[in-house]
Amino acid sequence: MDVSQLPFNRLIGLELANPDSGFLVSLPDKLQYTNHLGTVHGSALLAVAEAGSGAFLSQHFTNETGVIPVVRKLESKFRKPASGQVSARCEVASDELVRWSTELASRGRVSASIPVEVVDGTGAVVLSATVEWFIVRDTPNLP
Repeated sequence: MDVSQLPFNRLIGLELANPDSGFLVSLPDKLQYTNHLGTVHGSALLAVAEAGSGAFLSQHFTNETGVIPVVRKLESKFRKPASGQVSARCEVASDELVRWSTELASRGRVSASIPVEVVDGTGAVVLSATVEWFIVRDTPNLP
């Protein structure tokens, strides 16, 4: 799934990042994302974090069909004022990725926590977050 094509993400102008950049999604450097201090608004940073975790999840479950993810919880810490373009990156240990797939296959559901960093145009980490997703396998209604 291309998270940049979700209606809300299209509304705010979220973009997929260049795959070679190490980032998943970004918001461009535009005045519309700033707050009363001229820095990137906290809500914009949270939207980038959530979308970045969704893009990571989508990449992990690329070969899966009938998987329904829903955000259960988002915890974050604002680290510095952000300026310019903001982008999200995620890293999850490979053994945790295996656990997600195994649990989803055996139980039909899994809770997946994804750590996210949002980085601004200067390269500073401006927000750290953990987005917890509840993922369930969609089972068609049986007659």
